[in-house]
Amino acid sequence: MTRIGILGAGTWGTALAKHLCQNGHAVTLWSALPSELEQIRLTHRHPKLPDAWIPEGIQLTADISSACEEADVVVFAVPSVFMRSVAERAKPHLLPDTILVSVAKGIEPKTFLTMTDILTDVLSPVPYRVVALSGPTHAEEVSIDLPTTIVSASRDIEAAETIQRIFSSETLRTYTNSDIEGVELCGAMKNIIALAAGVSDGIGYGDNAKAALITRGMAEIARLGRAMGCDERTFYGLAGVGDLIVTATSRHSRNNRAGYLLGKGLSVEEAIQEVGMVVEGINALPAAMGLSERYQVELPITFGVWDIVKNGADPKEIVFKLMNREFKTE
Repeated sequence: MTRIGILGAGTWGTALAKHLCQNGHAVTLWSALPSELEQIRLTHRHPKLPDAWIPEGIQLTADISSACEEADVVVFAVPSVFMRSVAERAKPHLLPDTILVSVAKGIEPKTFLTMTDILTDVLSPVPYRVVALSGPTHAEEVSIDLPTTIVSASRDIEAAETIQRIFSSETLRTYTNSDIEGVELCGAMKNIIALAAGVSDGIGYGDNAKAALITRGMAEIARLGRAMGCDERTFYGLAGVGDLIVTATSRHSRNNRAGYLLGKGLSVEEAIQEVGMVVEGINALPAAMGLSERYQVELPITFGVWDIVKNGADPKEIVFKLMNREFKTE
C-alpha cells in the first residue's frame, strides 16, 4: 500500500483520490478551502462530480503538512496559476525520497517553465523525482470508472514506471514516456486549440471547421515542440492528439465551453463566470505567445485565439484571416 497525498480537491484531484483509494492506497486529500472539504465530508460527493461516491477511506485535511510528511507520492492537482505557491507551502513538509506528480496542465507565463519545472525550481536543491501525468482524462469519467488512458512522463523512467504501477487499474491504463517536456507542452497548448474549436461551434460552423482546427492545431503544437527539442512522436500519442481530441470535442471540456460562449458573443469575463471553473487555455495564452517569439515559430490558430481573448477581436474576422492566409503545402 502506497501513501499518497493529493494537493487540490477540485474535480481532478478528487477523481484521482477516489481512484487511488479504490486501488488500495492510503490517500489524503488536501484543500486550502475547509468549506470544500466539509461538503465532501458531509455528502461524500464533489459538487461538480455528482455521480461519483467519494469513499470514506480518503482522509480529508486542510493541513498541508499532514498530506505531505509521510507520503510516498505527492500529487499536485491545483490549477497551473497556483502551482508555484502550493509548492512553496508543501516544501517544508516533503520527504526527499517522495515522488512528486503534477497533473496540472500549463506553462508559467514569465518563466516559460512547465509544471514539473516549477516543482524542480521551487524545491531545489533537493533532487526530487518528478513525473507529469497527462492525457485524455476528463475527471467526470474517471470518477465513475469509465475506461481511460493516461501517460506517466519523466526523465527518470523508474519513477515513471512506479507511478504507472500505482495508478493503473482495470479502468485506467497507464503508459510511460520519457519526453516529459513534450507531454507537458501538449497539455498546455491543446487547451488553446480547444478554445478555438469551441469558438467555431459558437459561431455556428460545422464539423469540417472543427476537424480542420484540431488537425492544424496539432500541427502547430508539434511545430513548436520540434523547435523546443521534444520528441515528435509525443504529439501524435495520447498526451498529444488524444488529449486534444477529447478537450476540443467533449461536453465536459471547460475550454471548449468557454470558446463556445466567446463565439456566441460573450466577453471573456462572462464566459469564465458561466463555466464556473478555471479555463486553463486562457491562462496558457501568454506563455504560448512568448514561446512562439523565443523559438520563432508561427502559431496562427493560437495567434487568432489571442486576438479574440486579449484584444476583443471579432471571431468571424479571425476565421476569415485564417482562411485567407498565404497558400502553402500541408
